[in-house]
Amino acid sequence: MVLLWKLISLLPFMSCSTGGETLHGPIFIQEPYDITYSMGSANPEILLNCTAKGYPLPYYRLVGGSLAINNPHKNQDIGTYQCLATNSFGTILSRKAKLQFACLSYTWIFNNNTLYLQEDSRRFVSQATGNLYLAKVEPWDVGNYTCAVSSAAAQRRVWGPPTALTLRGDGVMGEYEPKIEVRFPETTYAAKGSSVRLECFALGNPVPSISWKRSDGNSLAKKIQHSRARGVLEIPNVQQEDEGSYECIAGNTRGINIARGQLFVYAPPEWDKKIQNAFLSLYDSLFWECKARGKPSPSYSWLKNGQPLVSEERIQIENGTLLIPMLNLSDSGLYQCVAENKYDAIYANAELRVIAAAPDFSRNPVKKLSLVQVGGEVTIGCKPSASPRAAVSWRKGSEVLRQNKRVVFLEDGSLRIYNISKADAGIYTCVATNQFGAARNSGNLIVKERTVITIPPSDTDATVGESIVLPCQVSHDPSLDVLFSWSFNGQRIDLSRGIHHFERIGRESAGDLMIRNIQLHHSGKYVCMVQTSLDSQSATADIIVRGPPGPPEDVKVEHVSSTTAGLSWKPGVDNNSPVQIYSVQTRTPFSVGWQAVATAPEVINGRTHKATVVDLSPWVEYEFRVVASNGVGVGEPSRPSALLKTKAAVPVVAPMNISGGGGGRSELVITWEPVSEELQNGEGFGYIVMLRPLGSTTWTKAVVASVESSKYVYRNESITPLSPFEVKVGVYNNEGEGTLSSISIVYSGEDEPQMAPVGASALSVSAAAVEVSWLPIPWNRHTGRVLGYEVLYWTDDPKESTAGKVRVSGNVTAKNITGLRANTVYFATVRAYNTAGTGPSSTPVNVTTRKSPPSQPPANIAWKLTNSKICLNWEHVKTMENESEVLGYKILYRQNRHSKAHILETNNTSAELLVPFEEDYLIEIRTVSDGGDGSSSEEIRIPKISSLSSGAVKLSQRINHALTSGILLLSSFPCWFKQCSAVDF
Repeated sequence: MVLLWKLISLLPFMSCSTGGETLHGPIFIQEPYDITYSMGSANPEILLNCTAKGYPLPYYRLVGGSLAINNPHKNQDIGTYQCLATNSFGTILSRKAKLQFACLSYTWIFNNNTLYLQEDSRRFVSQATGNLYLAKVEPWDVGNYTCAVSSAAAQRRVWGPPTALTLRGDGVMGEYEPKIEVRFPETTYAAKGSSVRLECFALGNPVPSISWKRSDGNSLAKKIQHSRARGVLEIPNVQQEDEGSYECIAGNTRGINIARGQLFVYAPPEWDKKIQNAFLSLYDSLFWECKARGKPSPSYSWLKNGQPLVSEERIQIENGTLLIPMLNLSDSGLYQCVAENKYDAIYANAELRVIAAAPDFSRNPVKKLSLVQVGGEVTIGCKPSASPRAAVSWRKGSEVLRQNKRVVFLEDGSLRIYNISKADAGIYTCVATNQFGAARNSGNLIVKERTVITIPPSDTDATVGESIVLPCQVSHDPSLDVLFSWSFNGQRIDLSRGIHHFERIGRESAGDLMIRNIQLHHSGKYVCMVQTSLDSQSATADIIVRGPPGPPEDVKVEHVSSTTAGLSWKPGVDNNSPVQIYSVQTRTPFSVGWQAVATAPEVINGRTHKATVVDLSPWVEYEFRVVASNGVGVGEPSRPSALLKTKAAVPVVAPMNISGGGGGRSELVITWEPVSEELQNGEGFGYIVMLRPLGSTTWTKAVVASVESSKYVYRNESITPLSPFEVKVGVYNNEGEGTLSSISIVYSGEDEPQMAPVGASALSVSAAAVEVSWLPIPWNRHTGRVLGYEVLYWTDDPKESTAGKVRVSGNVTAKNITGLRANTVYFATVRAYNTAGTGPSSTPVNVTTRKSPPSQPPANIAWKLTNSKICLNWEHVKTMENESEVLGYKILYRQNRHSKAHILETNNTSAELLVPFEEDYLIEIRTVSDGGDGSSSEEIRIPKISSLSSGAVKLSQRINHALTSGILLLSSFPCWFKQCSAVDF
């Protein structure tokens, strides 16, 4: 039965029929898929969806039944369905969709219990048959059993009538071997990716146990789920490796029984290669191939417009290939390659459109302009669209071209001309013809003179530091632009970047290259390249540069002592200038780069390749390198010698900057600047500290063994605070004791200050600053030394958990604290400090910061310029309640944005500035209050006096300024406006 699709399937594509769309055949965007319907479902209707796009809009049919199935009936509606979509280009078939009905599941209820009967090793419910099996009946099994059949999809359950189980009283069942009552099929077929359930259950006494294995000896996959208590083997996500023979072994003490079955895995077809749309000319050939994989291997068939396609005289079909050697218009249509095995069929769709048309150059015209040089060659393409292919001929002007040695017609219709002369210039026309018509298209061939390098660069021998010019001059067609470029050793020189040493000189027809301050690395091959829009030429020159010698080689250390090292080396290349002098350089872990070193002999001539380095430091790792010099200059250094450490010696450098002080009571802290590793002269390095009270004759000696130490603390309860000691520090290592430093005076530790400052007070300076002051503390050795004071400040705002802290040193007794909040109460206290810490705090004082400065800037500013006098006037600024009152104004003026501003202060709302007017002036005005300076007005630019030529210009500027600020009122003009004569304006 063939019926039309329901109208609802077409609605989503009604809007696609608007103009401007590309014509094409139907293409499925939704195909019907397999449906499993549960009997008793709440939805009494089955819908098979099928939608396709195409222009014109496709219409639909269904093969195998209707689209909407109401109140499905299993025997009547089960089967396979297929959708057809058709428009003026042809018809395509959708995939096949199977309609099936849902399976049921079985459970049993014992004695009307609300819970289902639990399966175990003795009880088993087959989901294949619904039967309940008891491997061995026990007395407590007597009762009523009820079968429950349910469908999860339909969410329904049906109960059967109760069945009674009773025990016979004529005897007792003896032990017997397992008897397999539930067997899985001997052959099971499963789709790749599906799940398989194999059932196996046996009766017996004692109750048999169930085990599973593979007959081929392979172990069961880890994904397989099975249990000795239940006779079920479940294989999820079946793959090819799961295929094989499986065994169920039922065993008890009386024997075993085995059930076997074979699992075969199949795979529906999947595409490896699909066919694609083809738009071909009349008489062209078509070859399509499609490939699919599956198990078993799929077979292939072909459809045209939904109808089977078979081989005939014009059409050759073999497996997945379709060949039509010579197309005609009737071959146009929609084709489908179908790959099918016993489990499914898949469809690959493509449109074949056979085109017949007269020649047309609109998409691929002849090149309108072709440029070529005398002696060159050119190809002019002629590739019109035509179906069938057009025959092509050529004309030059009105003359028909004939093929010869220079003029050749190519197979694709193009024209090629060799060894071109000026006479070949002109208009060339391609004429294309087929049975449907003719067309022609033309292009212009322009012939230019060749480009020739008339003065090429020549090989040159240069010395480092010289400047040379490499010429490169050409003759060329005057209508063509010439581009010069240079390369050096194969790398292009980018002259536009202003590369050091290279510069292009010369006029239009000269591309000369100047190399300034030439260096050794400029030796090599230089190529001048000349290019026009039609051709390119090049010329080459080799440059040899004489320079300083190359690096000496194979530098070796032949012997070493604590302060000397003997070196030898081999000469390097001399770069065409003989070596005159060698010098030696050294590097250590402590030096900054390479440094020159003294040698014996002091001067090493170019014929000497040995020397002794002197004045080295003991126990230091050295590298050496040698540098050669000749008449041109100093060459590159050699590679460094191998690392070598000089021998150890007693240290000779004493520590410097002996100092100290601070620390706690009864402590003497001694510090020094550590001796660098370079001067330690050997292993086991340390320090010797010598100390004695000032005026004493007996030294106390201490040894500090740490090589990195720079501090020693001497503790003695007899030491009084700030007692002077004489101190000197020396050095030693495993070779012996070295030099001691000169004597320094160091004071012992002190106590923190014992007194709090008095007379503390606080004064508000502005909205953001206050000044705290106090009286100095007189001190002596008993009250503690004062090095400075520390001011702490805070508010009583609980949200501010931290207090501020600032320090002053020496005898300073006042400090400005900035960055504060306006109109806020701050508390402050002061305490003295020294090296031992801080002393007690003074009694807190409080102060309130002033209100914020005015937020509004001066407005309605007017100005007048007369000779060297600027008259300014503005409105008085009114402040808000939380702002400080205006006390006056500041005028800031400067000659330009980068010069220093001058300041004029006034209590009025007008002012006069006497300034010379060689330049423009920039002026701004801000308010002054006890809370600080307020906001500034916008910057006013007053032009220099020479730019103001008349009173009309002045008035215009004042009016323009007023317009710029958005206000033009008579009140904008100050009192001097009334006092000046009209001539001034």
